[in-house]
Amino acid sequence: MLSVIKQSQWLLAIVGLLFVGQVFGHGMSEAEKQTIIEGGNLRYIWIGATHMLSGYDHLAFVFGIIFFLTKFKEIVKYITAFTVGHSITLIFATFNAIQVNYFLVDAVIALSVCYIAFHNLDGFKKWLNVKSPNMMVMIFSLGLIHGLGLSTRLQQLPLSEDHLLMNIISFNVGIELGQISALAVMLFLVAAFRKSNLFKSFSKAANTFLIIAGAYLFLMQMHGYEHVANTGELVSGEEPVQQVKKLEVFQQSDWKNTISVTIPARGDKEYKLHVAKGATFEYSWETDGVELFYDFHGEPKGDTSGYFKSFKKSTSSHESGSLTTEFTGTHGWYWKNNTQSPVIITLKTKGEYQLPDLDKVMQQAEPLQTPVSTTHDSIDSL
Repeated sequence: MLSVIKQSQWLLAIVGLLFVGQVFGHGMSEAEKQTIIEGGNLRYIWIGATHMLSGYDHLAFVFGIIFFLTKFKEIVKYITAFTVGHSITLIFATFNAIQVNYFLVDAVIALSVCYIAFHNLDGFKKWLNVKSPNMMVMIFSLGLIHGLGLSTRLQQLPLSEDHLLMNIISFNVGIELGQISALAVMLFLVAAFRKSNLFKSFSKAANTFLIIAGAYLFLMQMHGYEHVANTGELVSGEEPVQQVKKLEVFQQSDWKNTISVTIPARGDKEYKLHVAKGATFEYSWETDGVELFYDFHGEPKGDTSGYFKSFKKSTSSHESGSLTTEFTGTHGWYWKNNTQSPVIITLKTKGEYQLPDLDKVMQQAEPLQTPVSTTHDSIDSL
């Protein structure tokens, strides 16, 4: 008896591990962002798998589903409904650039964990005295919401315009592989307890814990929604100090030109300088805190093949440096905005270059409201 109790406590502790660590479970690290930027469908699969395995709210939902399933056929049926649901919204929303505030999406996902656990405890009949909703329909519907959350996270990254559908499908394949791996472990552990006389007690304790954990996650997501400006990621207490220091350098430098570039919502734009071979220029640009994908690159003068050379590409809200050119041509930046609002970039430059003829540029002390508009189709994809 004591041994079974200890095993039950051990499994409950494993469930608890799904909720420790970062408050917002399926954010992507800078290393993961850079991996996706560098491309490759196999990498998308890998990122999708690791993303799912670290997404404890999704895993908790799947963990809740398996409690009322006893036959393999039932497991396949319900997990398939969940998979189809989140695959539909993941592909459709990402392909059509549909974005929802991810704090709100994650809050609903947290409530879905509460819902599945409440169903497992037969709460509709015991405490509400009503018949529980059709479980197949509910799991499919909640799967749609989970997919929207995955899509919202995925859209924080610059996706290939030319291979967008394959990138999304590869990411989704990774999600499913991660889900299957986690599900196999969960089923093995739960199956070991089903034969125990204490399984009902364990099930009640575990599902009660899921309700409490889901409610806690819901409150944390709502807190994030209310307190984080521009629905950006939570930052540490030291980061605002770093931003102030960066701004001071930005303002005090003796820049030659100040250019304002507006990147439209879910759009892209580039800005180029005309620079001779061997010339050097310095630059510094920043947004109001929103991170954008950028590609700092150059194109040889007179080239008609579409060739360009990338010097640096990443995702950031600011960047500065200098460049000594290897060839005569246009050198500058391509920015991609995946958010729902326009983003204004303040670019400051000095050195040996000529500005584009159509730019309206004013000196540092003078504000500029007119955005610069140029295009570059050859680097729209990564």
